[in-house]
Amino acid sequence: MSELQLPPLFQADPLTGAADPFERAIAQAILGTDPGTVVYNLSGEILRASLILAPEVPLEEAMAMLPVCGLGFQAALGTLAPPEVAVHLQWDGTIRVNGAVCGRMRVKASETNPATQPDWLVVGLEVAMTSPEKNPGEDPDQTSLQEEGCAEITAEQLVECWVRHSLYWINRWLDEGSRPVHAEWRGLVQELGEPIEVDGYSGTFVGTDENFGMLLRTGEDTILIPLSSRLEG
Repeated sequence: MSELQLPPLFQADPLTGAADPFERAIAQAILGTDPGTVVYNLSGEILRASLILAPEVPLEEAMAMLPVCGLGFQAALGTLAPPEVAVHLQWDGTIRVNGAVCGRMRVKASETNPATQPDWLVVGLEVAMTSPEKNPGEDPDQTSLQEEGCAEITAEQLVECWVRHSLYWINRWLDEGSRPVHAEWRGLVQELGEPIEVDGYSGTFVGTDENFGMLLRTGEDTILIPLSSRLEG
């Protein structure tokens, strides 16, 4: 496996076997590894990659990295995949390709207090490149890139492209704030305007606040579910 070609100031840390890039990236971040390190494992059916970041804002604002890196993935796959392949993002980080679940984004930070600036934040990406053979109609809500006509895309290409496009959106977020991220992300988000259940609440997903917290209308009330509630413990 050749080393990834990454933008300047990004460093590649390849793993093999069963090693989990998300856990490795967290361990490295705790030890003080430089932000911009991309830890990845491209062996097996699942592409797994994690990006170490050091946002200089309170955690609740820094959680924008979940939708920002989601936009990075959507743009990456849009660049590499056939034009008929549709990518949508869910508020919690789930990735859907042509309507079915194909992967997810994960986030963990050094802090859980939403008002405190974290020392580090790790965003993880997992994408099903291929999947075991299954009978037609079996588990229709799960898919892989191979099933959706993207068999020619390599995991290396996808990670490289994800990092480049995520960097673009990170820079826009830094320079222009959350407005352009909101504008692009709203057009890709699944379940917006639809009834859903989140954390024991049932209601209609009517939008988000400036920090991408979910606004859930339950009867006559609207409650806010912060995006930081999606942090992994």
